Amino acid sequence: MQPLKGVTVVTLEHAIAAPFCTRQLADLGARVIKIERPGVGDFARGYDQRVRGLASHFVWTNRSKESLTLDVKHPRAAALLTQLIVDKADVVVQNLAPGAAARLGVSFEALKGRRPDLIVCDISGYGDDPAAPGPYRDKKAYDLLIQSESGFVSITGTPDEPSKAGNSIADIAAGMYAYSNILAAVLQRRIDGQGRRIDLSMLEAMGEWMGYPLYYAFEGAAPPPRAGAAHATIYPYGPFPTGDGKTVMLGLQNEREWAQFCDKVLLQPALATDPRFAGNAKRVAAREALRSIIVDAFAALTAEQVTQRLEAAQIANAELRDMAGLWQHEQLKARGRWRTVGTPAGPVPTLLPPGSWDDGDPRLDPVPALGAHTDAILAELGVAADEITSLRAEQAI
Repeated sequence: MQPLKGVTVVTLEHAIAAPFCTRQLADLGARVIKIERPGVGDFARGYDQRVRGLASHFVWTNRSKESLTLDVKHPRAAALLTQLIVDKADVVVQNLAPGAAARLGVSFEALKGRRPDLIVCDISGYGDDPAAPGPYRDKKAYDLLIQSESGFVSITGTPDEPSKAGNSIADIAAGMYAYSNILAAVLQRRIDGQGRRIDLSMLEAMGEWMGYPLYYAFEGAAPPPRAGAAHATIYPYGPFPTGDGKTVMLGLQNEREWAQFCDKVLLQPALATDPRFAGNAKRVAAREALRSIIVDAFAALTAEQVTQRLEAAQIANAELRDMAGLWQHEQLKARGRWRTVGTPAGPVPTLLPPGSWDDGDPRLDPVPALGAHTDAILAELGVAADEITSLRAEQAI
């Protein structure tokens, strides 16, 4: 399954948003050439050492890529970067600081005269359109900061304290929208033969994901309240403790399920017609009283017993798993979703990306060591061995 085989992506990337985007392209067979700083590389390589000495973020977002080390501020290396893009690239992806690609001469405007079919995707925190830069264009934009600016943190957490998401969701959102926009641009190029620039903003990606709370707070209405792991506007929907010290997640969506929950789970069928809880809006308003009833009912039961009752009543439920629980998840194992991918520290397990094709797995080539492909790629560009030696001596590569 390699529908992007034959497509070459040159990427000046670091951290998560752009690397996550280009890993999706690599999964589908694109050749992804990752430009890294000599001696240091993508700074995400140094975030931690949790995967046999390698960084967890880097292993996650960089399989199936080639690492080419270039000091893009060195004149000889900068010339090689431009040659690589002009000669080889179909797509350029970058999440450098706003304006950096233009200063390096690899912006869409700088390249389109030589390569009118080139697709360039610029990922930034707040957008980098010269025609409409906005006042935030040059602000530094890390995942937590965009989670905050987009309003996400304001609706996440407990009533007493807001919270960020535990995962890098602003980076992930931006990376996935960059990925889908690039795929659309590749399809469009097959129709008109033209390249195009994609200006992708992390703030706007998160703004799209905030559509429900935005509309919930339409025309000055109150936003969804922070409700911890519970649903802000549906109840009962969230975590409930059981008598054995565990937690069960459950969720109700309609009045039929509410009646079933009262009858078969709580064993209190009269609650279904209790006027305090007639309809979701009243249950949300009386959530503290209702939570007390549910907690009391579950206190005499184990998590397994509660789950059995929920299943019998066809009430949606889930186990509150930790990372060890996800590694061992029975459903992932039963569906054969685990594979192995190579790394500089040896093979490690990897979870297949979402979606199964009947003609095989996505591409799962190794995570590259820093600069592992430098000599081979430069040789493709016609750089002689003695010149590679000279470039290395000058620390240009």
